[in-house]
Parts: sequence; C-alpha cells; structure tokens
Amino acid sequence: MDGLRKFFPLYFTNLFGVMNDNVLKSLVCFVASTWVSSDYAEIITSCVAAAMVVPYVFFSPLAGKLPHFFSKQRIVRVAKICEVPIMMLAILGFYFQNLTLAMTSCLLMGFQSALFSPAKYGLIRDIGGTEGISMGMGGMEAFSFLGMLVGTFAGSMLADDPRLFIISLVLVGLALSGAGSSYAIRANEQEFNEESSANPFVFIRDTSRIVSRTRGLQHVVMYLSLFWWLSASLQIILLTHCKNVFGLNPSQIGVILAIMAVGVTAGCLLGGHINQRVFLLGYTPLLGAIISVLMVLAFALPFQQMGGCGVYVFASIMAVIAVCGGLFKIPLDAEIQSRSNPSELNIVLAYFNLVSFIFIFGASATNIIITYFLSSSWVFLFDGLIMLVWSLVFFCNYRSVLCFAVSRTMHLHYDIELIRPHLMRADADSSNVLVMPMHRALLDPLIMFSELYDYSLQPMVDSRFFANGAVAHVLNLFDSVQVPDLVSTGRAGVEQAQQLDSIVQHQLQDNKNLIFYPSGHITMDGRETIGNRRMAYNACKNLPDHTRVLAVEIHGLWGSRWSNYGLRKTPPLASLLGKSLMFMLLLKFLYVKKRKVTITFSDITSDVRQWAQLGRRDFNARLEDFYNRKEDILQPSWC
Repeated sequence: MDGLRKFFPLYFTNLFGVMNDNVLKSLVCFVASTWVSSDYAEIITSCVAAAMVVPYVFFSPLAGKLPHFFSKQRIVRVAKICEVPIMMLAILGFYFQNLTLAMTSCLLMGFQSALFSPAKYGLIRDIGGTEGISMGMGGMEAFSFLGMLVGTFAGSMLADDPRLFIISLVLVGLALSGAGSSYAIRANEQEFNEESSANPFVFIRDTSRIVSRTRGLQHVVMYLSLFWWLSASLQIILLTHCKNVFGLNPSQIGVILAIMAVGVTAGCLLGGHINQRVFLLGYTPLLGAIISVLMVLAFALPFQQMGGCGVYVFASIMAVIAVCGGLFKIPLDAEIQSRSNPSELNIVLAYFNLVSFIFIFGASATNIIITYFLSSSWVFLFDGLIMLVWSLVFFCNYRSVLCFAVSRTMHLHYDIELIRPHLMRADADSSNVLVMPMHRALLDPLIMFSELYDYSLQPMVDSRFFANGAVAHVLNLFDSVQVPDLVSTGRAGVEQAQQLDSIVQHQLQDNKNLIFYPSGHITMDGRETIGNRRMAYNACKNLPDHTRVLAVEIHGLWGSRWSNYGLRKTPPLASLLGKSLMFMLLLKFLYVKKRKVTITFSDITSDVRQWAQLGRRDFNARLEDFYNRKEDILQPSWC
C-alpha cells in the first residue's frame, strides 16, 4: 500500500482533469446540440471529439520538448492552473448559448491536455521506479477511467437539468481541485537530454526512428493506439446508437457509458495487479480476439427483437468489452514505459500521444463516413474486424508474445522445468553470455526460445533457413546471425566458414547474447558428439573478458517423435510440427500424463577458458564429457 500511496497525488490530479474533460464533453454534446437543428446533432458530437483530439496531433511534439526546459512537475501544475480560465470560457458559452465559445473551450482543453500528457505519464517511472511501472500504470489508467465514468455520468445528469450555477460550480471546482492536487506530487525526475522538433511532421519522422531502434516497440505503440481508436469510436457511436436503436435518453445513455467506464477501470486495476506476476502482454492478442468477437455480436444480434431485455444484453456485451479493454491496455502501457530509454521516455510518450490521437481522429472520421451511408451498428463490425487483424499482426511481429504462445502450447504436453535460469541475467562481472546447448531433438530450439521469451538472445542460423519467407521473418524477430551453410555451398562454404570466428567475435565484443549448438546437429544415438568442429573451440579460445559461457543440458526428449531415435536421418520440421501439435492437443483432452523435460543452465566460463588451452580435439572431448555426464533416459512416445 505504501508503494501505491506515493502515486495518489498524481492519480487525483489526473482524475479531476479527466472528469472535467468528460463533464464538458457531455454537456456540449447533449446541451449545445439543442441550440441547433437536430439534423446537426451527430456532427456536433463528432466535432466535439475532434476538438479534443486535434491539439494532440499538432502539439504533442511541443509537449515532448517541454521537459527539456522545465521539470515535469512544473508542466503539470501550470497546465492545471490554465484549466480554470478555460472553464470560465465554457461557462460563458453556456450562459450565452454560444456554440462557438463552447467548442473553443473544448479545443483549449484538448490543447491543455496535450501539453501535459507526456509529463504526467513520464512521472510514473520518476515516482515509482522501474519496478513500480505496472502498479503506477494500472492505477493511473484506473483513475482515468474512473474520471471518465464520473465525468460522463455527471455530465449526462447535468444535461437533463442544465442549471448554469451548478454547471459552473462543477467545472470550476474540478479545475481547482486538480490544480491543488498537482502541488502534492513528489518525484525524483530523471535527466532528460533528448532533443526533438516541434514540427509534427519532422517529429514523427525523427521519433519514429528512435522508437524503431527498440525492436517491436513500434508495434506496441500502434497496437495500444488501437485501444484508443476503439474507445473513442464506442464513446462517439453509443451516444447516437443507444438513442436510435433503444430509444434511451441522455441519462440512460450515461449509465451505459458509466458501466463501460467501470469495466475499463476494473480491467486496469486487475491488469496492474496481474501484470506484476503474470506475463499479461502475452495474452493481449487473445484479449483482442475476444473484443473482436464481442464487437461482431454487437453488430449481428437482433437486439430490437429481444424486447426490453435487448438493451441489457447489449450493455452486458459493452461491459465485457470494457473489462477486456482494461486488461488489454495495461501491459502495453507498461511495455512502452519499461522498454524506452529513460532519457527518451518523454518524447516516446509524446510520439505515442500523437499516434494514438491520430487514431482517435481516424475513428471520428470513420464513424461519420460509416453512419452517413449505413446504420450505426456497422461501426461495431468495422472496429471488430480492425481489432482482429491488428491482433494477428501484433502476434506475428512481437517476439516475446510469439514465444509466450509457443511456451503455453508446449506446456500442454510437456512438464518443463528450468534449473538455474537466473544465470542468463547480467551480473557485476559480465555484460553478455554465450549459450551453448546440447541438441537432443528438433524441439530444442522451440522450447529454449519460448521459455526464455523475456531474454535477449541471438541465435546463429544457417543461411539455408532464410530461404523460406515465413521462417526468415521469425528468425529476424530474434536478430538471428546468418552464417554460411556448409552442406549446400561445398568448398565455397568451407572458405566462408573461416569467417565464423570473426562473426562470433564481433557479436560477443558488441555485448550480444549469442546461442549456438556446438555439435551442429541433432544426436542420432542419444549422446552429444562434437567431433572436430571448430566453432565452440574458437569462440572460447578468444572469449572476451566480459562474456560468460553457459552450457545447457536438455533431458527428456530422447525417444520422442522430435528426436532421431530409431531413424537414419532427421525428418522434415514442417510436417512433424503440424502432426505433433495436433497430437499434443489431443493428448491434452485425453488427460495423458505430461512428459518431463528439464533444462539445466551451468556457468562453465572458467572451465572452457582452461580447456581452450589444450587444443581443439581435447576441448571438444571435455565438452562432450560434460554434456554426456548424465545419461538421458529413453522414453519412446509420439510427442
């Protein structure tokens, strides 16, 4: 609780700001729309949403530069003070029933929010440190959607009986409360040195390059931005869909929006708690698929034919979408925070704000186009399909998520135990590792990389594997080092193989974590045979001082369909993979006992340094003895 308490001033500052945003937005949508012809109601709703989004597109680059000149705490405080006169302008708009003033206040609120958004999210790591990111993001987003809940509900209530005195009291009161809370924020701000351009086009170009330096981070930004597309799209379309389809009044629509806000709040709180213990990011494509199915149901189900219960079924679907959305959002938020360089975090957050609000703007524009030609229910189908496609793209392009999915699949039939995996972590005496596993079966690499999904590990792979586009894509996700294929290139390959020493040395000197199999092939008799191969010997003979060598013993797969037991040659991987995965799923439903597989990590750095002084054959013999010191128990089976 003490760790959470230090975030409270930031949480409440954000809470009051989000509440004010949504009170103002609801009032303009419901009240200001009565000042004009009913034909323009939907246009006003979309324009209000756009007014709070457009400033993010144009001023996020400036917001990213501000922490270079001012502290993030000061930026937040000044922004919250500026909220007071903006609310005064909004009050004048309601007093004179002037749509221009009301819309201008929405635009200024968007501008104010855009300028301090990167600062408020950047303070999370400053307040709680790296270990507090999940907790900080979970609470931050939970309070945000709590503010959306209370603000939307309060705004819809005020819209039913729009008395200027109460409207003024709420708007100014929330602004003052937010300003007061901002002065209670305490943070140990990290140094911010990264320069960025205030030109949005130059900013997108330059910051996109910065984000792309971290493999996969661009996909996280885009995937998380899709959440905001969906959130904005639903918030806009529900205002008119619920009225046209179910005949609900503003208060009743506010209840449905409030239910969704409660769902997202619960999902964010739950996600922040779970993400500290479980790799929740690995489940985001599944959550995206669930959201897609629910969106299609919202489009396809005949709610009007269900009578009075139709609205309750619809509200239940929206509530489940909201909870899944909260669970979906938190691990992606935490991934941006944890994987960004601390000195670049503010401009990365500004970049994310810009991209996400381009998505929100796109959602508003798409809603206008779809509802112009079709009924509002088609928006649910369109958004659901986009979420499904993007979930598949993210799954296929984010290494740790793909590895996690493979790991969960392997655990359907294998009881996998990792012994001393902590040796993979960097310590005070080293900065990288060279991992040399034994090779018992075709499944070894899949299990190794799927279990080590949160480690940076580069495999050395024969060039022939890069000929297949799909395989090459997966190998590139792991930054695989391509090495010559001696079998297919003959004498030329032998000459190219002489370059392997320099390739390995270059990678290790650059602090890369490398993995290769010293034997270079799968065992045919259950014993590791390295023979006269040179790669392991040369790597260890010229081992950099900062590199540790880990030997990996893998036991439990000898005799399985993945091994060469009883065979004269290794079977094709593709056909064996398809058959075995189907069989593993079948065995899962038949409750067959899992096959025990152990993966043991051993630090043999000092040993290999000594062995390397004896010559290649003696080195390989001792490495073989190490791998074969424990006999692998034969367990013939299909998997």
